[in-house]
Amino acid sequence: MPRLNTRDVIITTYEKEEVILNGTYSLPENPRGIIIFAHGSGSGRYSPRNSFVSDVLYHGGFGSLLVDLLTSNEAKADEETREYRFDIELLTERLVYATKWLVNQMKDEDNKNYPIGYYGASTGAAAALAASVAVNEDKIASIKAIVSRGGRPDLAGNSNLERATAAILLLAGGNDAPTIALNQKALSKLKAVKEKRLVLVPGAGHLFEEKGTLEEVARHATSWFEKYLML
Repeated sequence: MPRLNTRDVIITTYEKEEVILNGTYSLPENPRGIIIFAHGSGSGRYSPRNSFVSDVLYHGGFGSLLVDLLTSNEAKADEETREYRFDIELLTERLVYATKWLVNQMKDEDNKNYPIGYYGASTGAAAALAASVAVNEDKIASIKAIVSRGGRPDLAGNSNLERATAAILLLAGGNDAPTIALNQKALSKLKAVKEKRLVLVPGAGHLFEEKGTLEEVARHATSWFEKYLML
């Protein structure tokens, strides 16, 4: 079933210098919340895996903002140099910008204040975790739930791991031993998080390309946001 309310958006910030980010914004009727997708490691808003999960969330009643955290020029440079995909500070800053845009967008559209959650993949998971700390501590919004798919939350840094408070679901492929180890390490440092869980998807590798594994990711993500986003 197609989405009925989806449009491309441009997010512009002038906080340090002009930065223009491209996104895709979807809102179902009577949203239960809105999930911002933080892509990583050379991916963007057209990621087929994240688009699939956002579709499932949409039909579960959740809006989504899939946003490129790099500008067009940065993305082109990163394809050759890989200089930006592991710049967690930059990715975090951009995710905070996107969150501010979404908060203002909700006020402009209908003055609603829907709950906001983060869904991070690869290095985007580190940005999601770090941005949740910044957004919550600066009272920009209240990020209560995060889902990570094949993520690198360990790259968020010890300070952010220790200060994070949002309920965090870490999803890793059952056959992806390196990512499992890194997620276990990060999980042990989430001292202030009351609800945290590492789930291994059986038969899945790092990219969840195996049959049925991405469906499992979407099912777990939907359940997590249903349970914790609106607390």
